[in-house]
Amino acid sequence: MKEYVPFKSGKVRELYDLGDSLIIVSTDRISAFDNILENPIPKKGEILNKMSEFWFDFTKDVVPNHMISIDTKDMPEYFQKPEFVGRSMKTMKLTMIPVECIVRGYITGSGWEGYQENGKVCGIELPKGLVECDRLPEAIFTPSTKAPVGEHDLNISMEEGIEWVNRTFPGKGKEYMEALRDLTLALYKKCADYAFSKGIIIADTKFEFGLDEKGNIILADEMLTPDNSRFWPLKGYTPGQGQPSYDKQFVRDYLKAHPGDSLPEDIISKTVAKYEEAYELLTGKKFLES
Repeated sequence: MKEYVPFKSGKVRELYDLGDSLIIVSTDRISAFDNILENPIPKKGEILNKMSEFWFDFTKDVVPNHMISIDTKDMPEYFQKPEFVGRSMKTMKLTMIPVECIVRGYITGSGWEGYQENGKVCGIELPKGLVECDRLPEAIFTPSTKAPVGEHDLNISMEEGIEWVNRTFPGKGKEYMEALRDLTLALYKKCADYAFSKGIIIADTKFEFGLDEKGNIILADEMLTPDNSRFWPLKGYTPGQGQPSYDKQFVRDYLKAHPGDSLPEDIISKTVAKYEEAYELLTGKKFLES
């Protein structure tokens, strides 16, 4: 049996090169404030993998995506071992566009901090009088650079994004950034409307895109998981204060009060429960049965 070694390790995922495709393995690692924490979150990788599968299927009419299969039977024998089952996705091989496509439908986190300072979020002027966690009049596109592990992503304007993309794709910056903005907003609208109907507010999220061999823009990476999105329960939503969440904001809040790189067992178990609940509300399936 041929063995494989990951050619890239991200904060929470391992990437394997099959030559004509990739295997992306979602681990149980969790990161916060750009640091990988000491404690894994059991089942987290499987939940994220299945949730991405759900959203990729849901949005394939908006933009093609890189998913080929999450069934390890469609992968080399090496990946049919128990540690890969449920958490592995076979994907297309793409040339990635080096931008994180962040979309914000509500004002929270760093966006709220920026708004308090100057009434803007990532350079975009917003109406006066907004309170924390308010819904924005319309969703906004606030891209950032894609930084290596251990480094911070940097928020960039549309103009800076064009210059940034031109470094990798000379002369294509404007075309690609405008396409990414339009796709990001279209994806968010469809998914946020759906999630709202299931009792979840998607406050913000991020997408990543790449190009296939024909130059088509393809949705890649993970999609609308508790790791890259803010999910709030619709029930009890009250602007003017922080919101309870189904995502790793729960972990961030703990670490703000207890700085460090480790989590106690009760925070780990509550995090797992939140991730499972979000999956089940959004997909309508019990996690263990899916």
